[in-house]
Amino acid sequence: MTVRLAVFDCDGTLVDSQHSIVACMAAAFAAAGLAAPTAEAVRRVVGLPLAASVERLCPTLGATECERVAELYKQAFTEMRRGDPIDEPLFPGMRELLDALEGEGVLLGVATGKGRRGLRVTLEHHGLLGRFATLQTADDAPGKPHPEMLRRAMAETGAEPAATAMIGDTTYDILMGLSAGTAAIGVAWGYHPPEELRAAGAHAVVAAAHEVRPAWRAARGRRTGEARWDAGSSGSSSA
Repeated sequence: MTVRLAVFDCDGTLVDSQHSIVACMAAAFAAAGLAAPTAEAVRRVVGLPLAASVERLCPTLGATECERVAELYKQAFTEMRRGDPIDEPLFPGMRELLDALEGEGVLLGVATGKGRRGLRVTLEHHGLLGRFATLQTADDAPGKPHPEMLRRAMAETGAEPAATAMIGDTTYDILMGLSAGTAAIGVAWGYHPPEELRAAGAHAVVAAAHEVRPAWRAARGRRTGEARWDAGSSGSSSA
């Protein structure tokens, strides 16, 4: 029996976490004595490993400084979680989509730039942790758009690329899926605009969660082994 696997990005795909990410990045930059990046600039780097995100936001920083700001971000996120519950709502229709995929016998996975601890907290908050057969984070593999997280997800579940879809809101997700040879489905409700997802090579870009399943059916079997990621993008995990 063919194993089918749907792997989701987390921030910007499953949940809308932009407000907490922007706030923590601003706090980290302030703690480092740096001017805070704009919210739009932060949204552009969501999904990358933390140190790589900091480097994109402040290219003049050296590697050591980027790692320091990344650690300050993690501290800010920990402090935020100690206070009021963080508002990271599921996007509309996502729970129903997960239900429908599981009803078809599809295994579910996550591949995210979040750290494993942050991912588990997010999934537990929404009662979703036990529903995913594989959880891949930048704690355990090179960050997006490197395809290793997606390859590990397939290895853990026994799924082949032709029966796997990567579903995400950024070009990093699309490039990861294409490089791993899977279907690459972009979602229009996240942090990169649909035209950029299409330009990156997405097999489809959907405007609503209920469109994911038919888009995957249409794209199934289309894949590429072209190495399209920047090998320099790996690094520490995000929140």
